[in-house]
Amino acid sequence: MSYKCDMTKRDFARLILNGKKDVLQVFLELLKAERIKFCVIGGLAVNAYAEPVVSLDLDIVVAAESIKVLKKALPSEFKAREFPNSLNISCRGSDLRIQVQTDPRYQAFLAKARMKDVLGYKMPVARVEDVLQGKIWAALDDSRRPSKRQKDLADILRLTEKRKILLALIPAELRSRLSLS
Repeated sequence: MSYKCDMTKRDFARLILNGKKDVLQVFLELLKAERIKFCVIGGLAVNAYAEPVVSLDLDIVVAAESIKVLKKALPSEFKAREFPNSLNISCRGSDLRIQVQTDPRYQAFLAKARMKDVLGYKMPVARVEDVLQGKIWAALDDSRRPSKRQKDLADILRLTEKRKILLALIPAELRSRLSLS
């Protein structure tokens, strides 16, 4: 018996996101059409630099001056909710959760982002040092749920296992949590 394996990374992502249409592609096209500068910063950004893991979240930063444009340009099937440091976007019929980080510390990541392949989609991704910095900020944020902070620690480990030079950027407080003396 032979099996044919012809599922692409993009096919896999669409299957995981449970959408009848490619909501991620629709969102990326909206950003492009509106000329909104953005970059991926979260777990999917880690996937661009390390072995990919499944995530239903797309964490991005957009140019601060474009937040209002983005909210206004969203198609009717998209829903946006504002929180203190983020704009969370979802789409009816998809499990994709888009979190636009509005914390001003992330704005500097935009200038150095580079196009990368993330699960079969070409998109700007923050440079690896910036992705790591974002994960460090998240892991040290006591207001986040412990399970989220634990995932951030795992993402830090994924990055440092691929690029040992990044170990020097991890603060002592996190080094002890990661058993990196």
